[in-house]
Amino acid sequence: MKQVVIYTDGACSGNPGAGGYGTVLLFGSARKELSGGFLQTTNNRMELLAVIKGLEALKEPCGVTLYSDSKYVVDAIAKGWATKWRRQGWMRNKKEKASNVDLWERLLSLLEVHTVQFVWVKGHADNVENERCDQLARLAILEDSLDIDENYQKLED
Repeated sequence: MKQVVIYTDGACSGNPGAGGYGTVLLFGSARKELSGGFLQTTNNRMELLAVIKGLEALKEPCGVTLYSDSKYVVDAIAKGWATKWRRQGWMRNKKEKASNVDLWERLLSLLEVHTVQFVWVKGHADNVENERCDQLARLAILEDSLDIDENYQKLED
């Protein structure tokens, strides 16, 4: 099984607001950078999408060490929250629905294909690849033709 390293980051200008994701994939001497942006989304959706896009870029099952500065993403996987939410019909508890179900479904499906170790890194702490992902995400927000995040729904107060 090939061993790949993936760095990810998401960003938002306002939250919700215009958002972007950045992903760096490393395999041996090969490097691939991915990014994209959306008109109206949330930071958590972009953090998740960065991970998803990185894993979706893999052409075969791989062993992956994935670095993210998102406690939301890392803890939800490492602590089993996302699988628990799915098992409970996408409820965080008896009263609260889980957010970003469409993206969690995609991510959990990808985790059935790849062997992924999630590693939390402190954001904006001079980790070169994490900083590059942040730069990619922020540049994506500035693009003229941002996509529409079809599944983003503003939570009603």
